[in-house]
Amino acid sequence: MSDPIDLLPALKRPADSKIVMLVLDGLGGLPHRQIGLTELETANTPNLDELAAGGICGLSQSVGPGITPGSGPAHLALFGYDPIASNVGRGVLSALGVGFELGQDDLAARINFATIDSEGAITDRRAGRISTELNHRLCDKLRAIRVPGVEIFLETESEHRAVVVFRGDNLSHAIAETDPQITGVPALEPKATSPDAEATALIVSRFIGEVRRVLEDEHPANMILLRGFAKLPSLTTLPEAHGMRCAAIAGYPMYRGLGRLVGMDVLATGKSISEEFDTLAGAYGEYDFFFVHVKSTDSRGEDGDFDGKVAVIEEVDRLLPQITDLEPQVLVVTGDHSTPANLGSHSWHPTPLLLSSPVAMPDEATRFGERACAGGVLGVFPAREIMALALAHAMRLKKFGA
Repeated sequence: MSDPIDLLPALKRPADSKIVMLVLDGLGGLPHRQIGLTELETANTPNLDELAAGGICGLSQSVGPGITPGSGPAHLALFGYDPIASNVGRGVLSALGVGFELGQDDLAARINFATIDSEGAITDRRAGRISTELNHRLCDKLRAIRVPGVEIFLETESEHRAVVVFRGDNLSHAIAETDPQITGVPALEPKATSPDAEATALIVSRFIGEVRRVLEDEHPANMILLRGFAKLPSLTTLPEAHGMRCAAIAGYPMYRGLGRLVGMDVLATGKSISEEFDTLAGAYGEYDFFFVHVKSTDSRGEDGDFDGKVAVIEEVDRLLPQITDLEPQVLVVTGDHSTPANLGSHSWHPTPLLLSSPVAMPDEATRFGERACAGGVLGVFPAREIMALALAHAMRLKKFGA
């Protein structure tokens, strides 16, 4: 049976309408143990509540029930792609995010600078979230490493994150990640997950050995963890699929990489929410679709900072008139996944969504929160369907059939 989503390119039609997709990374949460409300339900959000009351609401699932998504597949689902079939390794997204020109045979991996003790056990997977300035210095230091058979490129991403690109013949992406996702144990070996990746695994292992030697006198960042080994995929872009001029506004490199991967123009912007919203206003006449990304909701959730995440949501709400005053035909506000502060990590819980449009039929939801959205007309639904809803409300889809 055909997937109705696959019909969208054939149904596209030109229109003058604008779509803004505002993504508060890790928006969804769980109730605080003392107050019984999530971060979003706790936040004072009169502007978001007004949009929810006048629009349609629901809870989206990025991949499927019980599946905790990474940021890559979660965002690809928001853009209408199959998050499983189109899954892209984090290394590619990091490389594209910093503007690295990947070749088709290049192998990229995302770096976490980390802290290990004298026995080699990981004590901090993020090295205390070192400064981006220190990250630059460490990458400069590691660029002196040489491994036979490949060229190696290192680029800073942000804080404790960087990217490494291996360039050589017959490299394979079938390499296991070295991040065990817990502390108190050593980093994992970069094992080949298919027979043809054995030579690549040896190259990566030699590189990590050299890194540990070079960083042994550094603190707190005296080791690296590698995730998301990947090569550049081939995807149909959003402009090709839907005939829209698309722009990405994101202060954090990986999300610029996601935008670039799907054919968006990546706009220069500051990292603050206000600066991102200003960038939207400044480019509003030039594009049809805008992806606007807010990172700090996710960061506060990962840090277990419930009050900090509430504060970020409230800041977005205070600044929201910078977007609504532009009067987009469609404004979608959602997250890519949930990052509850009381878990300190991504989770499988569905993510609140509101869609505001002059042609939306308001549902029973009167405010923007997890339980309110659960009662919205959309219910719990696949995130991949969001793009179809946005296009329809923007009057950008033709009738199907006679």
